[in-house]
Amino acid sequence: MPPSCGRRNRTIALAIALLSLSLPLQAQTVLTGSPEQGGLVLGQTSPGARVSLDGRDVPVAADGLFLLGFGRDAAEAARLVIEGTPATEERLLVVARRDWPVQKVEGLPRDKAEPDPVAVARIKAESQMMRDLRGRPTPLAQFLSGLERPATGIVSGVFGSQRFYNGNPGAPHSGLDIAGPTGSPVRAAADGVVVLAAPDLFLTGRTVMIDHGLGLMSSYAHLSAIAVTAGQRVIRGQPIGAIGASGLATGAHLHWGMSWQEVRLDPVSVEKLLRR
Repeated sequence: MPPSCGRRNRTIALAIALLSLSLPLQAQTVLTGSPEQGGLVLGQTSPGARVSLDGRDVPVAADGLFLLGFGRDAAEAARLVIEGTPATEERLLVVARRDWPVQKVEGLPRDKAEPDPVAVARIKAESQMMRDLRGRPTPLAQFLSGLERPATGIVSGVFGSQRFYNGNPGAPHSGLDIAGPTGSPVRAAADGVVVLAAPDLFLTGRTVMIDHGLGLMSSYAHLSAIAVTAGQRVIRGQPIGAIGASGLATGAHLHWGMSWQEVRLDPVSVEKLLRR
């Protein structure tokens, strides 16, 4: 790294630290977990408080519980504002950066790796449907029952990796891949309500999404079977489907995704924070 870059980074870090020290900190607001790219933070403030992150409203439970999510490419700092505690509290959160690996995926069917215009339209429609579901946070923090890994097997893909499909660059990987035999059980990562049980999405095949409250959702893709229906309440560890290779997949595995509102999260980071 050039000396000028090192000086610039130290200057930014010092400015952030000084600004954080100058902001009023209310004892009744507590953050658990460290802000990092792909990470999740749990917050507790006064009941009735209003919370925003970088100007966007954050879902808050009646008791003042809230979550903050940081995407793969989150900026190095985020502005947290809490109003009504009773004073307004502001914090500039330093977001730790991460290095992301590169992964090459070969052997995909050409119609999946290079979709035609009809397939592209379908992908866009299905993606919008899932974004709409993620944009409807519910106020009940069902994730407090704890979170666990939904399947056993070998980790074959990690969150955030830059992927190349059949040699062509694709979007960064948005979840954790767990390889296992077709038919192996997939379980709910935490308590929640099923909001999607789709039998055939173009990219993710048989797919389940579960709402855990306050904007936190989990998704389970490439399933060979689905054992739940939309609107059904589930508890942590309950079977919801089975590992498969439906959709865009070269072998049997579970793609486990976690998100906070529209922000994709690293399931491993979420697991560390919420594991019981």
